[in-house]
Amino acid sequence: MRLVIARCQVDYAGRLTAHLPMATRLLLVKSDGSVSVHSDDRAYKPLNWMSPPCWLIEDGKIWIVENKAGEKLVITIEEIFHDYTQLLGAEPGLRKDGVEAHLQELLAEHIKTLGDGYTLVRREFPTPIGPVDIMARDAGGKSVAVEIKRRGEIDGVEQLTRYLELLNRDPLLAPVQGVFAAQLIKPQARTLAEDRGIRCLTLDYDALRGIESDAFRLF
Repeated sequence: MRLVIARCQVDYAGRLTAHLPMATRLLLVKSDGSVSVHSDDRAYKPLNWMSPPCWLIEDGKIWIVENKAGEKLVITIEEIFHDYTQLLGAEPGLRKDGVEAHLQELLAEHIKTLGDGYTLVRREFPTPIGPVDIMARDAGGKSVAVEIKRRGEIDGVEQLTRYLELLNRDPLLAPVQGVFAAQLIKPQARTLAEDRGIRCLTLDYDALRGIESDAFRLF
């Protein structure tokens, strides 16, 4: 990961245009190729960003970040105050809290909540950037990746999008559909998910807990 604190302006050109005037900001360059621009507020959310796959070209004090759709993020740097690179190593993944982990367990146990004919492949299906919560197959045998949250927000949709992009590179799995499942899905997250062809599913935690298990038992 590379952290650059610089006085810069940022211009985005793509489906729309956006301009950030000259100011001191944090530029975050990750090993997956993503580049994001942060200010000293807005918590963790960037002012602007380019998600992978994308390419960064540094031409002196001009950074050009371009993705495969031809969208560009042009960062014009006036002065660099700090430029630091650190290898973080493999990410062990997020440890889920009790409710979220239990939702995953319950949905895997009652996989037909996703639809008639669905079957479970496995929980915590591995990808190069971390495990997707559930991998399943629909009635037609197509792969379905499910990401589960207590509260469905835009970050969760972005996470599932990255998983789907990697999973769809595997010819043995592709095409992989996506399902974003949560107890509550925010309208903005639902809009983004549906725009990307991801199905949204609202989970009733109490109802799932009350369903008689489909798992085989001796007694």
